[in-house]
Formats: sequence, structure tokens, C-alpha cells
Amino acid sequence: MNEHGAEITSQRIFSWGELDGVRWDDEQVDAQILTGEHMHLIRAVYDPGAIYEMHSHPHEQFSLLLSGHLLLTVGDETREIGPGDGWYAPGGVPHGGQVLGDEPAVFLDVYSPATTWILDMFATGRPIPAGERTGFSG
Repeated sequence: MNEHGAEITSQRIFSWGELDGVRWDDEQVDAQILTGEHMHLIRAVYDPGAIYEMHSHPHEQFSLLLSGHLLLTVGDETREIGPGDGWYAPGGVPHGGQVLGDEPAVFLDVYSPATTWILDMFATGRPIPAGERTGFSG
């Protein structure tokens, strides 16, 4: 456990295809999480056309879009972004958007610090065993 009560992963080298995940059907998103001593690493896969709901949280977040396209808003800035683009959302700053086109949007999020509120959010999703969804492969 880290100082915030989150269990630290024992994996040092990993493949996303080997990790369990969760699905939030209403939001049309699958996600996987790894927790370190001071940060969470999350891989999110949003279905084509899905809404990445506007939200904020108390901790900072860096994100990198791996594939797909988003119309993204962070604070008062809105842009269309594609693979290789990213964003930074300081704690308390609203952010979200919409998946554009007919391809899923896959992105990585890094949250700091690693805290139980993110794990509590993951506990509300429907469990997806490793490899069951194509969005979780590779």
C-alpha cells in the first residue's frame, strides 16, 4: 500500500493485453489501471462517438492520445486532437470531449498522487477479464 491507501502493482513489465479491466457501458468506455507509489497509469478506450464527460478531480492529470481523434476541452481551451497529442489538467480544472470519427479513442492517463478515489471509481465498472475485449489487446 502507498501512503494514500492504494495497493501498488507488483508488475514491473506488463502488456495491456494481460491486464484485467472494467467497462462503463453508459459512458461507452473500457479502462485498465496500474498503481505505483505516487501515481496511477490508466489506459482508456472510448467507443466511436462516445462522450468523454466534462469533469474535474482534485489531482493533476497528464494524458496522451494514442489513436483516434477527440474534440477536447481543458478549462477554457477547445481543440481537435489526434494521435500523439496530449493534455494536462491541473487539479480542479474541468476537462472532457467527444470521440470523433469511426475509430475508438485510446489514451493513457497519469494521475498523481495515487489515491483511493480513482480505485473507488474503478470499482463501479463492470469487470472485464484480460483479453476479453479487443480494445484491451496489445
